[in-house]
Amino acid sequence: MTGDGSPDTADGFGEVTADIFLGGKVTVFQPARGFRAGTDSVLLAAALDGRQSGICLDVGCGAGGALLPALWRLKAARFCGLECDPAMAALAHRGISHNGFDDRAEIVTGTVAAMPTDWANRFDLVFSNPPFFEPGAIAAPGRGKETAYLESVPLHDWIAAMLDVTRPKGRLVMIHRAAALVNILAGLQGRAGEIAVLPVRSYPGADAKRVIVRARKGLRAGPARLLAGIDLHDRAGGPRTEVALAVSSRGEGLDWSGRVFPPPS
Repeated sequence: MTGDGSPDTADGFGEVTADIFLGGKVTVFQPARGFRAGTDSVLLAAALDGRQSGICLDVGCGAGGALLPALWRLKAARFCGLECDPAMAALAHRGISHNGFDDRAEIVTGTVAAMPTDWANRFDLVFSNPPFFEPGAIAAPGRGKETAYLESVPLHDWIAAMLDVTRPKGRLVMIHRAAALVNILAGLQGRAGEIAVLPVRSYPGADAKRVIVRARKGLRAGPARLLAGIDLHDRAGGPRTEVALAVSSRGEGLDWSGRVFPPPS
């Protein structure tokens, strides 16, 4: 989903690349080595409603892989990105300025476990691509990947923190491993309704590797929706599907039924 960014400058991580997202509509500055945002981040941004207004929060925004595409797509909304790593936060701030989003976005350096107290019930939309693994569950990731891959707080607590800062009836959206779906639903139980799950497969017939989950805080639970899902390639090793191309190259959004809708005008 990213371009072949060439080394740009030195930062807390060494070389930094300027990577093209959404077919050149957005530029993301990120470390040449270590964790690099891509498909998951773009899918998360595409899962947000382009008509959303109000104040939105990206929890664990990193260098802005989802935040910057979201800023381009949700033109009526303002954004805040929360990031625990000061060097990644600086790259996100650089991306905001480079893409001309200074008037609609800010970056706050802080942790999920200690969000500002005045954030309670503040945000109209909270979205996140949380770290995927518990410490010790996988081999130690390489330098620059620790905070992106390993949980700093358990997933249940991460979801609870997202819910705490979402206003009543506000929306939450997150992308995670499909294997974590049971834990995600458990974290939402009793505190959110209108839950919908969109599986993401590499190609038709493959097991889903990712799920995108959305919900609304404080609503009666009701039945959860398990949607048909999307495929990123038309076959194993084959070209990208029209949905994947529309999302990654044209900035179109997912409409939660496997189709896409046009990018904002």
